[in-house]
Amino acid sequence: MSEITNIALDAMGGDNAPAEMVKGAVDAARKEPAMKVFLIGQKEAIEKELAKYPPNKKQIEVIHASEVIETAEPPVNAIRKKKDSSIVVGMKMVREGKADAFVSAGSSGAILVGGQVLVGRIKGVERPPLASLIPTKRGVSLLLDCGANVDARASHLVQFAKMGSIYMEHVLGVKKPSVGIVNIGAEEEKGNALVKETFPLLKAEKDIHFTGSVEAREIPHGQTDVVVCEAFSGNIILKLYEGVGAVLISKVKEGLMSTLRSKIGAVLIKPALKATLKTFDASEYGGAPLLGLNGLVVKTHGSARAKEVSNTLIQCVTFKRQRINEKIKECIQADGGSDE
Repeated sequence: MSEITNIALDAMGGDNAPAEMVKGAVDAARKEPAMKVFLIGQKEAIEKELAKYPPNKKQIEVIHASEVIETAEPPVNAIRKKKDSSIVVGMKMVREGKADAFVSAGSSGAILVGGQVLVGRIKGVERPPLASLIPTKRGVSLLLDCGANVDARASHLVQFAKMGSIYMEHVLGVKKPSVGIVNIGAEEEKGNALVKETFPLLKAEKDIHFTGSVEAREIPHGQTDVVVCEAFSGNIILKLYEGVGAVLISKVKEGLMSTLRSKIGAVLIKPALKATLKTFDASEYGGAPLLGLNGLVVKTHGSARAKEVSNTLIQCVTFKRQRINEKIKECIQADGGSDE
């Protein structure tokens, strides 16, 4: 039997907690027997939701945490003061080795701060990036950093490229993943100061397959497997991606329902259309891991529902089985990365 992956799930985080968190945990446990989920949060509320499903005490356990960190709270103060919050309790479980991973749809700021302060960085990792899978014409690409480091240095981006390459190869099975840096043109001399400084460093790296600059319009075409940038650009790309995708899907559905003729056509193309639109559904790809920590921390959308939660939990199992943290540690420490 496969080794059990222990996952701490913030049952109180996100817009749809605890109902969708609990449902996601139940769904994931049904699909993946080599998993145990610790639902962390206010016990009474969680158990009320759990009562809707067949009991599964072997794979699901409730851990009481009396406090909840709200989205609007200052992250550093919240982590420091709310020691019995679901986020702090879950991250401490990872730090103490009681859980292999922590998953939350809660406060992004608290998750980023807690990840670095409570779980801690791998020795040599300068800045942990938030890495999100995004759908493309070719399948998926990994965008990093998409939320953790808005002011990054060239050395940080080089590490992002290395960690992203490891993730794509061992979690997604992409052999020798290509790496591109977000730029305003394909030419090497283009870009801001950060891009100009980073480009030659990536070009000289032997551990990655660097293919040069990638313009934003080429990202949806899947020009590169790993898309590297600082979090200011990355978050804008991600949010625009999600917004345009939602509008396009809405307009397609609206057009198909506009006339009797289009409605008849919609019935005929429904299976193919459903399969196509599914590939652009963010919930299919799980959450965004904060790479480079001593344990796995994964952020899901604040609006996450059960499907995304379930896929994220299963994603954590793959992460552990493929020893992603160990591979990142070996790669970074082999380069003698600084621990600033």
